[in-house]
Amino acid sequence: MADVFDMIVAGDILAYKVYEDDDVLAFLDLSQVTPGHTLVVPKTHVADIFEYDEALAARVLSKLPKIARAIKASDENIIGLNILSNNGEAAGQSVFHSHFHLIPRYANDGFDIPMPDHSEQTAEDTYKALAANIASHMED
Repeated sequence: MADVFDMIVAGDILAYKVYEDDDVLAFLDLSQVTPGHTLVVPKTHVADIFEYDEALAARVLSKLPKIARAIKASDENIIGLNILSNNGEAAGQSVFHSHFHLIPRYANDGFDIPMPDHSEQTAEDTYKALAANIASHMED
């Protein structure tokens, strides 16, 4: 079953496109968290980051800097940019077609992404164990 991003890629739903090539489509997010908020979606349907293979990841993710630079150049008031991707329902993903939010940042824009700091409660042994566990699961 096609999702809303598949329908946008197919041209069945109107989108305010900012970039398109054989691999990706970038268009304005209708929510506009801040002016210029853009979504980048692969034209190949993958639900989330876990479904990418190396080739698709290279083709899609390599476009992010180009699109980000265009967004920044579009407004002299942009002083930064967040790149967000929610992967899985628990992470807040609501459309199960991989996508990246490029959210321009402006002085006093009222947008905040809380990032709690738990470093005071995390022992060195915990860091070592976490790092070793993740590293042991790396694919070749």
